[in-house]
Amino acid sequence: MPLIPLMPLLHATERYRFGQPAFNVNTIAQVKAIIEVHEMFRSPALIQGADLANGFMGGRTDFISSTIEDKRKGAKLLGDAVKKYAENSPIPIVLHLDHGKDLESVKAAIDGGYTSVMIDGSSLPYEENIELTQEVVKYAHARGVTVEGELGVLAGVEDHVFSNQSTYTNPLQALDFIKRTEVDSLAISYGTMHGPNKGKDVKLRREIVVAIKEILRHEGIFCAIVSHGSSTIPGHIVDEINGYGGIVEGAQGISIGELKKAISAGINKINVDTDIRLATTRNLRELFMKSPAMKNSDSVGAIYQLLEENRKQVDPRVFFQPIMDTVTSGKILDDDVAAIINSVELAVKEIAGSLIVNFGSAGKAPLVELLSLDDMVRI
Repeated sequence: MPLIPLMPLLHATERYRFGQPAFNVNTIAQVKAIIEVHEMFRSPALIQGADLANGFMGGRTDFISSTIEDKRKGAKLLGDAVKKYAENSPIPIVLHLDHGKDLESVKAAIDGGYTSVMIDGSSLPYEENIELTQEVVKYAHARGVTVEGELGVLAGVEDHVFSNQSTYTNPLQALDFIKRTEVDSLAISYGTMHGPNKGKDVKLRREIVVAIKEILRHEGIFCAIVSHGSSTIPGHIVDEINGYGGIVEGAQGISIGELKKAISAGINKINVDTDIRLATTRNLRELFMKSPAMKNSDSVGAIYQLLEENRKQVDPRVFFQPIMDTVTSGKILDDDVAAIINSVELAVKEIAGSLIVNFGSAGKAPLVELLSLDDMVRI
């Protein structure tokens, strides 16, 4: 079916009390795998391309230096891939821009086929964050596109988003921000953290979520609340990476139990990126360990070399560089590349399948109203 805006899915999470996982992708293979596993569980699918993921998909291997031209190219490739796999899918699918940096990045994503966008002005002074978010909302809503803003600062590192410490979201300020910007969802800071090192036994400040939701109900306003930096960092995957020659130290995530409690408190959307990175890195290391002949493969041997040279790295984009044509087009050049892509797809399905069930979105696809971008146009 055609892609839908995020707003109808957010309304479904609120009405039927479930959490919607949002999974970040950086390759065509990951798009395919995410849609397939959501179909298996009859769950709506929320696929996220980060601002710099668009740059990477545009062919920029040093994606931190992505230009707006790279992002436009990558957004179009990613958008076309999602539409292709969604065409005959029985589930509603959303393509969402994660951590949009500015209005030009948002425009690139929308032009490429994204049906929802995030504008992250959380590092700006409050009034500047409002001004930037208002600008994006005006542009996106006129095209039926859903908008997520952010208020409060998460510690940790993810692409060009980084901070040494957190600043928790003020519920009263959140109300002011939502009223003035008219965002559809708001990412908050309540104890989560970007990256693989979130601290031991993290306890989320669910009272912040409850307070924001109660204030919004009192005011008669709907705005979904989003949890960023919510990867669970499965310990067994970290152990396996280290067992296969990687070096991952101090990795701790948010427990499933804490995230379930956060959903009960009112969290609607939960972003997951690092878990898929870890599972993919584990699968790649395992593949070369069990198929040593591939280490000298003409097509994928260079991936093994990058794994060896970057033992502490868990971002697969570093390792994918020798097969960028496959990354951006989905073309399988030979059996060795097919084995790599299979390991990538299995990693996605392992992580996504577990969280779909744990967050309660399994079986919820038929409950989402199938509205189009035209249906959601707001001037």
